[in-house]
Amino acid sequence: MAPPATGLPGRWRRCRPAPGQDRAGDGAAERGHTIEPVPDTAGIVLAGGRSSRMGTPKAALEWHGSTLLRRTTGILARVTCGPVLVVRAPGQELPALPPQVEVVTDPAEGLGPVQGLAAGLAALSGRADIAFVSSTDMPFLHPAFVRRVLRAAAAGADVALPVARGYPQPLAAAYRVALAPVVTRLVGEQRLRPAFLFEQCQVTRLDEAALRADPVLAALDPDLDSVINVNSPDGYAGARARPAPEVTVQLFGTLAGGHRGPRPVRAATVAAAAAATGVALDGHVVAALNAAQVTRDGEMPLAAGDTVFFLSAGAAG
Repeated sequence: MAPPATGLPGRWRRCRPAPGQDRAGDGAAERGHTIEPVPDTAGIVLAGGRSSRMGTPKAALEWHGSTLLRRTTGILARVTCGPVLVVRAPGQELPALPPQVEVVTDPAEGLGPVQGLAAGLAALSGRADIAFVSSTDMPFLHPAFVRRVLRAAAAGADVALPVARGYPQPLAAAYRVALAPVVTRLVGEQRLRPAFLFEQCQVTRLDEAALRADPVLAALDPDLDSVINVNSPDGYAGARARPAPEVTVQLFGTLAGGHRGPRPVRAATVAAAAAATGVALDGHVVAALNAAQVTRDGEMPLAAGDTVFFLSAGAAG
């Protein structure tokens, strides 16, 4: 196998599939579950909740050497082509985030997720058509789930709303950015439940069968753990005790040391995958995720089914 193509600029991605590549998702399984980003989309992470049941800010909770907020923003960045925004409460401190993640401050505190949705959609006006909106505390969110939901909205709906694990999931859903004025009006009217928005727009509801109709999602997140959130210390402890995702690592050039074959490891970040194979992720080494996204960011999140290639920076060009 040849080393992956590198030298990708900026956000290290192709935002539009090459001719014949994964336009419908059917070929992804044969290519190591590569998940192409969805054009004209962005991400919004709502971080302004009070975390009253948790007793400490959920955004900063440790997650396999990173934080919950860093993981969620990184997963959305892998699937969207536009900005990834974090909406915070006034004066709220956030953990460290990559420079490309933008922070938007709610104009008012304590009005719930619909207020955060209004702020996030307004900030994306003219910059994307559709946004995947997530809460901070979804540690098992999978890129394949995000892509499935975004594509459902791209087919023409105003909202693509998953209905999974027994409940509608408005904080794991996709929304048209053009809904911003409607959501802002609802906030002004103190109509702060997502159901009020759904009454006024076209909603595609994705039940579990519809979600699993995507073969890659069915293979990589069969139980739809993507929608699990952590609201209490016990819930967080139970989620954190789960093993990290199973990914594949392959080394090239001098890093291989005679062992060129793929190796399965458990790792939630690029840095953890490097450590599991004895690679020092320093200025002399780069990682290529699924042969498409090149990074030196050790906190870049990994998900089940990923393949990480490590090679020397000189070889990357």
